[in-house]
Amino acid sequence: MNVSIFGLGYVGAVTAACLAERGHSIIGADVQQPKVQAFNDGLSPIVEPQLDDLMRSAKDSGRLRATTDAMEAVRSSDVSIICVGTPSLESGRLNLDFVRKVSQQIADGIRAKGSSHVLIFRSTMLPGSTRSMVQDFFAELMQAGLVAIYYCPEFLREGTAVKDFREPSLCVVGTHDGSNVAGREPLELLGENAEILAWEGAEMIKYSCNYFHALKVGFANEIGRIARHVGVDGSQVMDVLCRDEKLNISRYYMKPGNPFGGSCLPKDVSALGSFARMEGVSLPVLDNVLNSNQAHLDWLLKMITAKPSRKVGILGLSFKKDTDDLRGSPMVSVAETLLGRGYELHIYDANLNPSRLVGANEAEISRRMPHLAQLLRDTPEEVIAKCDIIVAAQKVAKPEQLRASVRKDQCVIDVNGWRDLKTLDWNYEGICW
Repeated sequence: MNVSIFGLGYVGAVTAACLAERGHSIIGADVQQPKVQAFNDGLSPIVEPQLDDLMRSAKDSGRLRATTDAMEAVRSSDVSIICVGTPSLESGRLNLDFVRKVSQQIADGIRAKGSSHVLIFRSTMLPGSTRSMVQDFFAELMQAGLVAIYYCPEFLREGTAVKDFREPSLCVVGTHDGSNVAGREPLELLGENAEILAWEGAEMIKYSCNYFHALKVGFANEIGRIARHVGVDGSQVMDVLCRDEKLNISRYYMKPGNPFGGSCLPKDVSALGSFARMEGVSLPVLDNVLNSNQAHLDWLLKMITAKPSRKVGILGLSFKKDTDDLRGSPMVSVAETLLGRGYELHIYDANLNPSRLVGANEAEISRRMPHLAQLLRDTPEEVIAKCDIIVAAQKVAKPEQLRASVRKDQCVIDVNGWRDLKTLDWNYEGICW
């Protein structure tokens, strides 16, 4: 394939060299003459293991050259990949000036060329940026069938970028609506086993990954600080933590939905944070975990109270399915708040029998919801029949069982990914989707 790469910095240089290694013909484009000259001399403009050899080999084979002429780059290629920088402004906002300038140049080049072209945005951009670029520069070209546009984030780490390109940990292709890729170009160039998302989803993936990596570093360092303070090897603690691949290093807990609750997580997070403050050890990441959980609970309450009706049903009151433990349950907090605001409330939980609650569980519910028994209903259908707003916190029945009770004017708020509820004839909303 003939590929033009705009922006010969870190991502552009690695992408160019690795694609040339696969046999593609590459023309780089950049406004900085020294980078262009380095490409034409077969030299890497950055320091990165293996890159010098790849650049030299690509130059010797005639598969790599560069220019400052954007029009030439478009004219000489079938696919253009935008890898220009998106630096931060002093305000912290993203500067997309370079992307916009290059987009305009490529759009002009496609018009001048007059034949179909593929454009891949690879620069890191906030959700909505690709769609904005398309509206500003490519809408007419897309309608004419002259350009297909994708967003493909990169996941290259400095120091291992060549290896990461050859063996990507993740490959994502964004299309305008998340449907299958029309052409083979992005898959052949950047990864056959790609996850296909809408443009905004693909943009969001990049930020989600980087935030998660930053969070993991901060978490490990804070655990390390408190561990050292008490005379424990923090590295050893984290090493053992990572050996649990069932819960700790896994998909478990990585599903947006209910705020966390129960008798363990809130108590233990609170206890370690309190201990650290007493000992004078600053743990800002860990200190804000409970605040983050409360913000998520507030988000759910806002979704509920924004509705015009004050008749609310809750399906599932315990902190998770297949238990009657109400300690720390976010749904108890929801119910408690709504009752305090004068809402009419109806609850169904198959595992909940107030007469069987004992110990701390009984004390908790007696303190917070002493009239729980009066709010419980025998079936989920009864709750649905009595309410206009349904908060579905647990999967309590098969959709077919509920179908006859559902009304078109009702709204269901799905808290835990019970997507089958979308098949019923009511207004469906997800807490994070």
